[in-house]
Amino acid sequence: MKSIEELLEMPYWIVDILPEQVKADSPGQYFTVERHWMKTCGTEIKRRHADIVLKLNCYYDVWLDEEPEVNPTPHRIAEAILTRYVCILLGDSLIVSDPDDTNLTVYNPDERLLSLLETLCMGEGLYLWQPEQE
Repeated sequence: MKSIEELLEMPYWIVDILPEQVKADSPGQYFTVERHWMKTCGTEIKRRHADIVLKLNCYYDVWLDEEPEVNPTPHRIAEAILTRYVCILLGDSLIVSDPDDTNLTVYNPDERLLSLLETLCMGEGLYLWQPEQE
C-alpha cells in the first residue's frame, strides 16, 4: 500500500457540488457562494460525502489516517468526515475530506473506483470531475 504522502502526488479527481472546476478568472463570486453553502447546508453536503465513503466501504477496506484499524465503524467514518480533516485510504487510493470544503479529493483512483464514484455521485446529487493537472 502506498503512503499518504505518495498518494498526494498522484493524479486526482474531485467530488463536488459543481459540475466542473471554476476558473480563477470567473466573473462569479465562487468563494462567497461556497461560504453561504457551508453556512446554510454544509452539514448536508458533508453527510452526502460520508454516504459516498460508507457505500464505498461496502466494496473496499477503509483506513482513516493510516490508523492500524481497518474498517472502523460507520459512525466513526461519518463522524470523521463531518468534524475534521481526514485522509481515507482505500487500497492504493486516497480520499481527502475537509469539514470546511464542499468537495472531496480522490487521489489515484482506478477504473473500478471511478465507475463506482460516478454512479454514487449521481445518486447523491454531486459531480465527479478531474481538474487540469499541473
